[in-house]
Amino acid sequence: MPTREDTELLTVRIAELYYDENKTQDEIGALLGVTRWKVGRLLTQARERGIVRIEIVHPRARRLGVERELKERFHLVDAVVVPMGDDTKARVATAAADYLTALRPVPRTLGISWGRTLDDVADRLPNGWARGTTVVQINGGVSLNQRPGTAATTAARIAHKAGGEAVLLPSPAILERLETRLAIEADRTVAGVLELAASASVYLYSAGVADGSSVLIDSGYLTPDDVTELVRKGAVGDVLGRYIDANGNPADPGLDERTVGLELDRLRRADAAILVVSGEAKIPVTRAVVTNGLCNVLVTDENTARTLLEERALMEEL
Repeated sequence: MPTREDTELLTVRIAELYYDENKTQDEIGALLGVTRWKVGRLLTQARERGIVRIEIVHPRARRLGVERELKERFHLVDAVVVPMGDDTKARVATAAADYLTALRPVPRTLGISWGRTLDDVADRLPNGWARGTTVVQINGGVSLNQRPGTAATTAARIAHKAGGEAVLLPSPAILERLETRLAIEADRTVAGVLELAASASVYLYSAGVADGSSVLIDSGYLTPDDVTELVRKGAVGDVLGRYIDANGNPADPGLDERTVGLELDRLRRADAAILVVSGEAKIPVTRAVVTNGLCNVLVTDENTARTLLEERALMEEL
């Protein structure tokens, strides 16, 4: 009777002949003196045990097994996971553009945030990705410094490529006083934009890190010291310009009250709340968003996805 080591060596030899030498299962059986059925069974085991790993190398390749597990573990409506590579962020942005293009029914109103990730997604959306979709900005994005902001241009490009119109939120993201925010939101124009944003069925947004590279620092809303203080209060990152803790709650309620835009609870009630995120630095905020119901569709990279799954598995073992 063959030993376990004999079987393993036979499995390796069969895999080499099949994948490297392009032999058929019948040919391998004849060469090694085993049935083609045993050849097929050992090839299956070789993949299950990781002796053979098959990778589809293409910019639009996806990790379907990881996607299924994400949906099951985190009760997501959908997930898109791309392999790691030198251009991982570009792949994630392309995957988000592909997902939005294929979304059915086509959203009549699409709510979007702003920032580097959404700008990348806008670049990769094809002309005609939708017909007549209204794209509404869901958080304030008027830059407070001399650097040109991307909020308006991102919304305009996405709308233009859909043959629709962009509706902009003419306000900074964060104001110095609550009274100012209340006054701005009471303005008829701003109130109309916020009402339209709240009525959208689909939202497309990213999440920001809680460190010095934050786009909110780059746009002049916060200083590095402000973000350091937010981290001290438990902030793991921002969603729609709102800094949240690990439980998905505002890390600084006072700051949250001075933030202009869609309330986070609206994301929890959306038909499709699509989070597009990539990179190890964003894992903490991604974890907070996914585990607290702030998205129901996740578009991300394989490392982020597997980290979330490994952490969930460890928690379930405790």
